[in-house]
Amino acid sequence: MSSMEAEPATKSRRRFSRKSRMQVSTADKLISITIYVLFSLFTFICIYPFYSIIINTISANDLSAKGEIIFLPKQIHFQNYIDVFKIPGLWNAFVISLGRTVIGTLLTVGASAFLGFMFSQEDMWGRKFWYRFTIITMFFNAGIIPWYLTMRSLHLTNNFLAYILPTIVAPFFIILVKTFVESTPKELQQAASIDGAGTMTIFFKIILPISKPILATVAIFSAVNQWNSFQDTLLLVTDSKLYSLQFILYNYINQASSLSTMVNLQNAGSTAMASLATKQTTTSIRMTVTIIVVAPILLVYPFFQRFFVKGIIIGAVKG
Repeated sequence: MSSMEAEPATKSRRRFSRKSRMQVSTADKLISITIYVLFSLFTFICIYPFYSIIINTISANDLSAKGEIIFLPKQIHFQNYIDVFKIPGLWNAFVISLGRTVIGTLLTVGASAFLGFMFSQEDMWGRKFWYRFTIITMFFNAGIIPWYLTMRSLHLTNNFLAYILPTIVAPFFIILVKTFVESTPKELQQAASIDGAGTMTIFFKIILPISKPILATVAIFSAVNQWNSFQDTLLLVTDSKLYSLQFILYNYINQASSLSTMVNLQNAGSTAMASLATKQTTTSIRMTVTIIVVAPILLVYPFFQRFFVKGIIIGAVKG
């Protein structure tokens, strides 16, 4: 084939290749746009409920009760939060929830870290038996009545320890830590052992410092569970001094109508409360208490997010 004949064929192939690249590029752009639109829609669906509750708590209560607050707040005020904080028992419940969250999380993280480390040690006596004995509790549950009878026999009814002790050993968290420890280089532990370090020294000096991502993951899981829990209060506690914030929310949502009447009566002498915009309603009470309960855990989560993502990936997949 002569050079004259080869040139048109080469140009034709180049045009075809350029056209093919343009077609692929257009298809990629369409796919990218579709993905962005879908994820933006999903993000909006996740965020909007919280946004809607917030704008309803700071908008005119009469408009909020009628369902007229949809995208933007109207007649902004913060009287709802001032009034809700006056509700009896709210601050005490906040202290109880904060205490159980902090203490329970610390003990759960400590127990999960130590047990996860020990179950990864091949020379632990009866390691497989104790590990299986712990994990089997994830699959078998005696039920609420036997659980309540057990808690009562241990004198954990109307007792703050009822919030702490049952959550210390968490099989799922132990699995995460064990998998993480097994994914770390064994040479670190072997070198420390050769230098004379004992089990506890290896745990505190070697394992804990390199386990921050998975421990942060366990911490945020445990903190969310402790903060959101209310069923243990419902079943075990009758003393109002031990009510948790979530249980108070549960009661307030069920009794929002009577609470709004009570708050309005308390403020009856104030001229500022004469307007319908700041007069408490069932909707305003429910939404304001919801924000007060949810806000603390939402503010804490971003600080743990970078550890959370790394820890859950490493702790969930071995190797």
